Formats: sequence, structure tokens, C-alpha cells
Amino acid sequence: MAVVVTGIAELVTNDDELGTMADAALVLEGDRVAWIGPTATAPDADERVDLDGRAVLPGWVDSHTHLVFAGDRTVEFAARMAGKPYTAGGIAVTVEATRAASDDDLAAVLRRHVEEAVAGGTTFLETKTGYGLTISDERRSAEVAGRFADEVTFLGAHLVPPGMKADDYVDLVCGDMLDAVAPHVRWADVFCERGAFDEDQSRAVLRAAAERGLGLRVHGNQLGQGPGVRLAVEMGAASVDHCTYLTPSDIDALAGGDTVATLLPACDLSTRQPLADARSLLDAGVTVALASNCNPGSSYTSSMAFCVATAVLQMRMSVTEAVRAATLGGARALRNDEVGVLRPGARADVHVIDAPSAAHLAYRPGMPLTYAVWRNGIRVR
Repeated sequence: MAVVVTGIAELVTNDDELGTMADAALVLEGDRVAWIGPTATAPDADERVDLDGRAVLPGWVDSHTHLVFAGDRTVEFAARMAGKPYTAGGIAVTVEATRAASDDDLAAVLRRHVEEAVAGGTTFLETKTGYGLTISDERRSAEVAGRFADEVTFLGAHLVPPGMKADDYVDLVCGDMLDAVAPHVRWADVFCERGAFDEDQSRAVLRAAAERGLGLRVHGNQLGQGPGVRLAVEMGAASVDHCTYLTPSDIDALAGGDTVATLLPACDLSTRQPLADARSLLDAGVTVALASNCNPGSSYTSSMAFCVATAVLQMRMSVTEAVRAATLGGARALRNDEVGVLRPGARADVHVIDAPSAAHLAYRPGMPLTYAVWRNGIRVR
């Protein structure tokens, strides 16, 4: 069935030829965008939806979340807001709760969070394992994730579990654990950070994953300057995420490669870290993505609109840059050219906001502006 959507005051396409259009229309047929053009020349279709002067943009592409978990870390958050510094060790609390949860419990939590994200305009979403840290728990986390998320990433190298030596655990991650999880995921990630995995350990994880045909991602430079960005570029990772503490050489390395710098402003705020230097990255020509990092410990929100508003109001990004980073940037971080863009042939992921332009996402921060959502051609809101 074909649906023609008319009355679009502003249509953000992220397509270099189409650009941003006024008084526009688009046709969705099946799970694809079939046509884009002026409202006056819109073709007939089985169904017609008039948006009455609202703005349309591609659905958010959230390229970094951790949604397979159980338990609650409100106490930790409150302590952090009272002045306790954030460290990687808090992950162990979620690991204990996740291991104790049933598959049905994990699925229910994941389903609820995906539904919340979609209700806010997210139409394509990645999530990670990493709260199991045993072979069986990482495998079942990947299996549950695959039922609800568009992309699944293996993050066995999230933290060294209590009672194990770091090198022994890295051997497990690179061997039997990776073998068990690899059939259920497309990507592998590593937390290359003090308190987690050092450069040599992180490189070993990435090499083992690449040998099994998985794409690579890196958590890097979140808690301080370190090797994460440089390692990600060296290994050809699709993205390096956080990028909170960067040196000029880190920015140069990103500008000279095709690794996306994925910024997680909600996490920076929740952990009281500095916000990433988006302006320097963009001015250097680095591809930037924005993502929610939704997780129970350091960024418990799936609101990409909040991330966009923060990027504009506090990170010196323009509205155009922030929206592009939260849509096309995320798509590039996931090496997907069918999402994050609206053009004929693209996936029919459409986000309608109850405002005449995308600028209202930052102009009216915190307001629930999502009016309608099509995900993969199906209207879900």
C-alpha cells in the first residue's frame, strides 16, 4: 500500500541533491520511500496524510545503547550527583542483576525501552551485550537483543568480572565467548579505558573479532585521554564512542580516516564529565554521530531529541549539524546507507514533529514534539 504524506512545511532529507525542502510531500510504499517532491505535484496513493505544516526528518538512528540489562542504579546516580566521581566499576552491579534475570525479564525490559525510543522518533537502534560477562549470559543477551534491536554488538570486553584476572578474561572473550556470541551479532566493541581494558588487551579483542568477520566499535577517551581513538582508527573501526577527552592528534587521526566520532552528551551530563568538543571535530572534517548511550548506570535516557538539543545549546553545533549527526551520522557509524536519509529507495523511516521546522527541537528543549513516526514503512505513532 502506498501512502502520500503532504503538507510538510520543512522536509529534512540529508540527501545532498534534495537538500531541505519547503512545502514538500513524500510517498511511502511498502518499507521504502518511493517519491519526494513539491506538495503541488504529489501523486495519488492508497492513503493520504496531510501534516498541516509540520516538519519531517529521517527517524533518529541511535547507534549506541546498552538495553539488555536488569536491576536499578538510582542510588549510584544520586551519589554521583552528590559528588561521588563516576568510575567503570559500577557496571558490576548491573552484571549481577542481569545474570539473575530470566530471558523473559530481559526481553521485557528491552522491549519497553525500544518502545520508548520509537515513541520519541527513533526508528533504527543498535544495542550491546556486556552485562552478562559469562559465555552463557553473553550469548543469551545477544539472542534477546536480536529480537528487538536493528543491530547487535558484542561487548564482552565491558569489564573484567570479579574473581578473574584481566588477561585470563581477555583470553576467554577472544576465544570461547566470541565463538558463542558471534553468530548472533554483527559488531564487537571494547571498553578501552582505565579501569577496564588497556591498549594491548583492547587490540587483542578487536583482532579476534575482525578475524571472525565482525565489524568493530570502540568505547574510547571517556574518562581521560588515552589510546581508544588512535586504536579505533588504526583498526578501521566503524566508530569510536564517547570522545570526551581528545588531543589534537586524536582529532587529526579521525579526520584522516573514516571512523565516526560518536558523541554521547546525555552520558557526559549524567556523569558530570565535560561535553565533547564537537566543534573542533566538525571543523576538522570528522564525521560526527550523536547517540543516547541509554543504559542503567551513566545515561538512562533514550531521548535523541534531548541529545540534539544539548548538542545545539551547549556543544556549539548548529541545528542542521545536530540533526544530521543524530540521523545520518548514526547511520554512518553503523555503515548503513538506507537509514538516516529520506530519498527514493531509502528505508521508510519518518519522524514528524509538531512544529514547522527542525529548529524547534532546540528552540523548545524538553518539549514532547514527536507527532508521528513511520518505522520501516509502518506507522507506529
